Amino acid sequence: MSTPHPDAATLQLPSPSPGADTPPRTRTAGTEPDPDPAGTRSISTPDEPLDLIGIGIGPFNLSLAALAQPLTELRTAFYEQRHAFHWHPGLLIEDATLQVPFLADLVTLADPTSPWSFLNYLKHRERLFPFYFAERFHLHRAEYDAYCRWVSKNLPDLHFRHQVDAIRWNADRAAFEVDHTRIGADGEAESLGRAYARNLALGIGSVPHVPEALKPLADAPAVPVLHSADYLTHRERLLAAEHITVIGGGQSGAEVFLDLLRARPAGREGLHWLARTAAFAPMEYSKLGLEHFTPDYTRYFHALPEPVRDELLPGQWQLHKGIDHGTLAAIHDELYRRTLHGGWPDATLTPGVTVRTAGRVGTTKVELHLEHPHQAARSRLTTDAVVLATGYRPSRTDTLLAALDPYMRRDAAVRPRIDTEQRLVLDPCVTGSVFVQNAEHHTHGVGTPDLGLAAWRSATILNTLTGRPAYPLPNRTAFTTFGLRPSPPRSATRAPRPNSTLIENP
Repeated sequence: MSTPHPDAATLQLPSPSPGADTPPRTRTAGTEPDPDPAGTRSISTPDEPLDLIGIGIGPFNLSLAALAQPLTELRTAFYEQRHAFHWHPGLLIEDATLQVPFLADLVTLADPTSPWSFLNYLKHRERLFPFYFAERFHLHRAEYDAYCRWVSKNLPDLHFRHQVDAIRWNADRAAFEVDHTRIGADGEAESLGRAYARNLALGIGSVPHVPEALKPLADAPAVPVLHSADYLTHRERLLAAEHITVIGGGQSGAEVFLDLLRARPAGREGLHWLARTAAFAPMEYSKLGLEHFTPDYTRYFHALPEPVRDELLPGQWQLHKGIDHGTLAAIHDELYRRTLHGGWPDATLTPGVTVRTAGRVGTTKVELHLEHPHQAARSRLTTDAVVLATGYRPSRTDTLLAALDPYMRRDAAVRPRIDTEQRLVLDPCVTGSVFVQNAEHHTHGVGTPDLGLAAWRSATILNTLTGRPAYPLPNRTAFTTFGLRPSPPRSATRAPRPNSTLIENP
């Protein structure tokens, strides 16, 4: 399933005069946005904190903001350090599609009538009939990105170019203090400020992962070793190389390899594709297999003991880290086409391989030291350029949340404990909630980064904040009954509570 890429985001407002306050802005969907939506606003005051501050504006917090917009009892603001919304810009390869249906937009699976749905986006763009005749169930990534940018440009209370620097709990005000810096168009700090909120939603996402063996080369500007997150930015430079190596056997690695293959002349492809997995394995996409990405499975997984959850996760990689069947077929078709006139393409695909170390050869080449554990064999590969399709890791929050660390409850592996309503489990003296988006893989399972659960998770958070079923959610979502004792559905009307009332797995 597709994994979104939330960037580390942050917050701030200009420096308003003490006590100044302005009501949240509203705008009709489809109208042009303000050129600088957050440039002149006071977000909150010590006497009247916001109900919710969202930190990071990737797809998940954008979903939360979209579903929060019609709930007039909530005052919200969302902050992002980038200048605008962009979703995996380096991987918006032509014809690359999502691995989830278009119904997995920001809102539909919680509220099909929302004005922020993908179908309403098409209507405003006068593209509804073309989409109808296209009979397209899975969107191109570029179209999903364009849809999210449309929402982000028209949705109130989103504030880009704002960097959150620190978060503290202010017991006297019963609110979180959020220190922030406004970033100018040149990337320099413009002003400092502070906002207050009773609750927070962290959606700061993940960052590209570079294996330790390749970090020195990736940091050297003269050597073309780059992460797939930057692929399109450097595509022309890569194509000029005589030999290119792609490392990573997931969807991103397959898409990069296919795009390079299509762009290289027959017989002179000069490509090598390496993967740690024992095969270039297809993603599990059977209908019952997909039920692992339902709220039912999420509740079942959360109720399991921590050691059982940790044992299950590694074996489920093919549910969300495999390769789409269509991409595998396209690669094979392209390779086969290049054999029609005899000979084999100059493209080598080798699974089951790890890169032990790497170094330079001369000034422009890279030498990879490879190991095949099953053969107990080692080898060297010299290449001109390397694309690391090695995935992402959660963004670090230790600095951002340093002041909250004494209040956080952790599991045996020192990871934050997270309850069923997506909240960090905090000391009872902290009466506000810190909700997390796409940081609960260890507690909520393989559906954590999946776009198909975005609207359901956002609705869960909003129902908890409002203390009512603002978005009624289904009690059952899967034909599969997970376990002999199915987990009872959570109440949609649980109100905000002191953390002392939580019952959580040890």
